Amino acid sequence: MSVSPSNPDVPASRTAVSLGATVVIIAILLFWPAGTWSWSLGWAFLFALAAQMWLALAWMQRVNPEIIAARQGIGANTKAWDYVLMPLTLLGLVSILPVAALDNARFAWSALPFNVIIFGYVLFVGGFWIIAWAQAVNRHFEPSVRIQTDRNHQVVETGPYAFVRHPGYVGASLMAFGWGFALGSVVAQVPALLTTILLIMRTEMEDRTLQRELPGYAEYTYSVRAKWIPGLY
Repeated sequence: MSVSPSNPDVPASRTAVSLGATVVIIAILLFWPAGTWSWSLGWAFLFALAAQMWLALAWMQRVNPEIIAARQGIGANTKAWDYVLMPLTLLGLVSILPVAALDNARFAWSALPFNVIIFGYVLFVGGFWIIAWAQAVNRHFEPSVRIQTDRNHQVVETGPYAFVRHPGYVGASLMAFGWGFALGSVVAQVPALLTTILLIMRTEMEDRTLQRELPGYAEYTYSVRAKWIPGLY
């Protein structure tokens, strides 16, 4: 499905239904493998994620409503390699949920102390809002990698992009590790690590694409050297 740039507005009812459906799917991914509804860590996580999603949506509707429509589908000219990397990355991220449920709720393989669970929420919430911040300032924050010639694609250098070139992937990696710890799972760090590897692969492919094809991006790499972490990567 492609998004028409001439019709950037998404009805509030459609957005609410989409968000509600997402919460239901996440609940299924958590509680079906858990085998019980009496999983307090699962409920706390679901509430925290749903609340943040609603808050972020309200923020986007205020500061960058165009991005809501732009993220509803896959735009034309998406790079062929991203049709592989994008779903694999999404699969890696969502697989954290059932793995954590099996680990902590059904089989009790892991028993993390409370301070580690809190640390997980720090990563989870911090990563989530790094992504939201990037979306708030970047009207080109679409789900797939492409040069958005139909949307006057331009380099963004404000917000988190003033510090790193790919803040969305930084946030996603933090969130992935945070999800597992917040759900009391050590085993869930395996899919979190695999997701991070896929995010790094996508970062490299996207960065090369932007340097080759997006005017001004190569120059931007000289002013913002870091892809993820200043001084390291």
